[in-house]
Parts: sequence; structure tokens; C-alpha cells
Amino acid sequence: MNVSLQNIDNVSALLTVKLEKADYQEQVEKSLKTFRQKAEIPGFRKGMVPMSLVKKMYGKSVVADEVNKLLSEQVYGYIKDNNVNILGEPLPNEDKQPEIDFDTMEEFEFLFDIALAPEFKVEIGAEDQIDFYDIEVSDEMVNNQVKSYTQRSGKYDQVASYQDRDMLKGLIAELDENGNTKEGGIQVEGATLMPAYMSSEEQKAIFTGTKVNDVLVFNPFTAFGGNAAEMASLLKIDKEITMGVKADFSFQVEEITRFVEGELNQEIFDQVFGEGVVTTEEEFLAKVKEGLASQLVADSDYKFLIDARKALVEKIGKIEFSEVLLKRIMLLNNQEKGEEYVAENFDRSIEELTWHLIKEQLVKNNDIKVEEADVIAMAKDVTKAQFAQYGMMTVPDDILENYAKEMLKKKESIDGLVSRVVEVKLAAALKNQVKLNHKTVSLEDFNKMFE
Repeated sequence: MNVSLQNIDNVSALLTVKLEKADYQEQVEKSLKTFRQKAEIPGFRKGMVPMSLVKKMYGKSVVADEVNKLLSEQVYGYIKDNNVNILGEPLPNEDKQPEIDFDTMEEFEFLFDIALAPEFKVEIGAEDQIDFYDIEVSDEMVNNQVKSYTQRSGKYDQVASYQDRDMLKGLIAELDENGNTKEGGIQVEGATLMPAYMSSEEQKAIFTGTKVNDVLVFNPFTAFGGNAAEMASLLKIDKEITMGVKADFSFQVEEITRFVEGELNQEIFDQVFGEGVVTTEEEFLAKVKEGLASQLVADSDYKFLIDARKALVEKIGKIEFSEVLLKRIMLLNNQEKGEEYVAENFDRSIEELTWHLIKEQLVKNNDIKVEEADVIAMAKDVTKAQFAQYGMMTVPDDILENYAKEMLKKKESIDGLVSRVVEVKLAAALKNQVKLNHKTVSLEDFNKMFE
């Protein structure tokens, strides 16, 4: 048995594996004995089939299997033992590979093309300036967040007269051309209506100042711009027939309901931040602002890594790759999409591969490791962020634990969490090494950077 590697150039090599009969014969004999013990062939008792017959029936396939197993072990063992930094998988050589015949051959030679990872050095320090965007938490953002809390504790009150965004409930009835209730026409008892959602300002104005027991006349088709879903929901009819319903309707107001936001009080303070954590409105607003700022740091770090990536790629310059081999690998992994897909996406793939190799060095240089505790903590942080979207700023640890455990049951979730842990740690490390050019921006301007 002999395994050797010949460098073709800086980024490709030829791996040769030579196998002799002695390298695989012992394992072949063991496999054939196993076949003999299990074989059930008419005319022979189980386990008593002549070995000559077993070899005749299974010999070629067993040799092929054992040679391929040994070949795989030798290829990947050599790569691992010799720290060969390869990209993708070894590819069977298309030009020099001798023909293999398991019927007649006892010695085999296999040739593999290998794409080597390019050698380069990532250096980063205080001489590198990278923008870091501090997202300003505006009063409007704080007010909107506070409003979301008060709305969640709000209630619906019945009122005597209509104001914008109130909900009306009553009897709706189709009218004929003379303005009378149409015999056999559409009627809905307890119909609910929110004029604020009407697309026609003229129709919307009909409801201004409406009081309980008033009877109004409006046109649903005009009011909702012929929207089939809106009309079907209001009139309790199929969408398919809404286009033919263009008559006026009367609406007898039976009830007017208004949503009233909850008061900003100690009850809300305790719901959001825990009992007794804040006791005044001033403290509450400060805490809300602090929480928003904390959430936005992750966005700032994300943008920082994008800018750091760009700066490092430009600093290192063009990296040499074996494009021929990488295209073969990409095509092998995307056979159903074909060569056109590879041609269209190859440059983008090289960009991603370049950053992947740079990031690998950065992770190694900064001794970044991901422990199980890091992944669990990240799962909890993700869960906290999800609850925070619904105004729940303090979530019991046992609930976070349960949600985290559910996330960790899925491999794709674990992979995503590990990736996020690496990026958080990498951003923290790089921010301590480069010179940060701090820029304060509004959330609106920050979001525009991604358009």
C-alpha cells in the first residue's frame, strides 16, 4: 500500500493511492465467510454453501466493496494525518486514472484531484479603521414601545358616538333602487364594521359623528374599492359573487365600541420589568430606552462585521483558487441545477469561500471556542428577544430553559446558534483590535444602509 501527494501548483494537488492484494485480501476473506454463514441457497443448508460457490457469486462485489472502503480510509486518513488543508472533496482524476477491472486486477491505482486551500495571513490591528454605527434610541421609539405596553393592557368600552377607529355593530341590509330594504336581499344581523379601514374617504365620512340607533346608508363596494375579501367578510357572502353586489346598504347602529389604552401605572411597570424593579414613570422610560439600546447593539455588531469583512477582503487582496476544481466540486453538489447555475453563481461562491477562510483564521487567531453553555445562553437570548417583541421583558428562567431545550432538539437550530455565538465573539474580539470610527445614526438611516 502506498499513498502519495504531488503538488501540481499552489492550490491543487494529485493524490495517488496504490493498493496490493495483501492490503485488502484478509478483509475480503472475512466478508466472504460472513456471506457464507448467512447465505440461503436452494440445495444447501444455511452456512454450508461451498466457499467456491460463494466466491463465484459474491467475490467481485466483495472485492470492490472492501477496496473502496480501504481506499476511503487511506485518502481521508492521509489528509488528516498530514494536515492537508483541502477545499471540498477529493475528485477522481479525469485524465490519468487507469481503468479498474475487479474481475482481472489484483493491484489497483487510484488518482484524485485535490483543491488546496490557499495560504495567506490575516493581520488586523489599530491601524485598521472600521465604522461602527451607534443607533440612537429616539423619543418616538420609546413612546411607541410604551404605547405597545399600554395597548396590551387596554380594554374595549361601549360609547354613545363614533370617533375614528371605533368599531360599529348593527343590522346591515341591502337596498333597492328606491332606497327601500330589498325583498330577499342581503341582510346581516350583528355585522361589525370599522370605517377607518375603508379605502373611500367619501364613504368613510358618512360615519362621522354617528350615534347609537342611527341608520346610515353607504355603499360597501365603493367603500372598500371592490375588495372581495372585505366585502365577503362584512356581508357574509362568497368572494366569487362580491363583484355583482354594488347596491347601497343601510346600517342601523346598535353598538359602538372603542379601544381605550391602559394607564401607565405600577401594574405595567411590574409586568414589564418585574415586581418593584421600577416605581416611577421616569425610571420606567429610562429602562425602556436601555432595553431598546441593548437590542440594537446586535444590529450594530452585524453591520460592523459586514464592514470588517469588506475591509479585510480589500486588505488581503485577490486570493488564488483552483477554479477548475472548485467548479467541478460545485457542479457535483448541484447536479440538478447544471453548469449554467455554476457559471452564474461561481463568483459569489468564491466571495463566500474567501470570507469563510478569513473568518476561520480570525477565529483561530483569537482562540474563539464555542462551549455548550454558550449555545444554551444564545438559545435563551433568542427566546428573550422573541418574548420582548410581545412586550414581555422579564421571562422566568424555567420558561427560557424549556424553550432553549426545544430549540436544541433540531440540528439546524444548533448550527444556527453556533454560528451566531461565533459571530458575537468574533465581533467582540475585532472591536477590541481595530480603531472604531463611531457614528451615531437614527434607526431609519441605519435601515436604509441595507436597502
